Amino acid sequence: MMNRLAIVVPCYKEEAVLEETTFRLTEVLDELISENAVSANSFILYVNDGSTDHTWPLISKLHNANKYVKGVNLAGNVGHQKALWAGLSVAKDCADIIVSIDADLQDDVNAIKAMVQKYHDGCDIVYGVRNERKTDTWFKRTTALGFYKVMNLMGTKTIYNHADYRLMSKRAVEYLLQFKERNLFIRGLVPLVGYKTDCVYYNRAERFAGESKYPLSKMLNFAVDGITSFSVKPIRMIFSLGIFFMLIALCVLVWIFYSYLKGQVVPGWSSLMLSVWFCSGCVLTGLGVVGEYIGKIYIESKERPFYNIEDILI
Repeated sequence: MMNRLAIVVPCYKEEAVLEETTFRLTEVLDELISENAVSANSFILYVNDGSTDHTWPLISKLHNANKYVKGVNLAGNVGHQKALWAGLSVAKDCADIIVSIDADLQDDVNAIKAMVQKYHDGCDIVYGVRNERKTDTWFKRTTALGFYKVMNLMGTKTIYNHADYRLMSKRAVEYLLQFKERNLFIRGLVPLVGYKTDCVYYNRAERFAGESKYPLSKMLNFAVDGITSFSVKPIRMIFSLGIFFMLIALCVLVWIFYSYLKGQVVPGWSSLMLSVWFCSGCVLTGLGVVGEYIGKIYIESKERPFYNIEDILI
């Protein structure tokens, strides 16, 4: 019996691109089915993340016109990661292979065929990895490189140039969904699943239509969530910095006594103010990092549901 493939596509205000996305994904499914790589009842699962435009009506229209299209409508906007989580939760009950991809067509949909082949070769997880970042601005390319380096420095397992374009087997998704944290950073959780993994490399294109749903503010929040969700190293670094400052203060105290004995005490207003501002900045930074972790504990303790599914088109 052939495996059923589900292509999970989170959507937020994607009405400008959905028809083209459906056309291209339909072509991929037709090819895979004709090659007997997946079963004929494979499908595309759009997850509407509380869009305020015509995204959900368009998904409903595509569902009636295209045998592959299915949909999940969330009652409100919960963010890309939780919308993807909702799609995985629904898809794993009726599919053997689950591929997640964004709706904007920047990721090469043809890489799905190579992913499925690697699944048949025995891989439970196949990462879609960009060959390069020529389509990005210098700022985005530089900050992305810095983000991955910081994540690795903090001890988090991440795949460089991989976002949320991946294939997972049913058992891999079932294990992934056992993670209970509310601050989701899926690309950091997936490597913790284990099982055999591989990568498929592709060239990333420009967005087909519409606007990016990840401005600088969201990217920064995403980066902070990724770092603080997987590592306590920032707190340890603050502790080490505190010890370092105490040693400096001890050295300054010794120098003050020495200067006093020598009779060379000179009021140093500039150096005093510089020290006050520098140390105050370090204290506030430390409090901010600790506060970030306390805030996450507060959110986790509430155990609120990730999302509310209002409607399903299956």
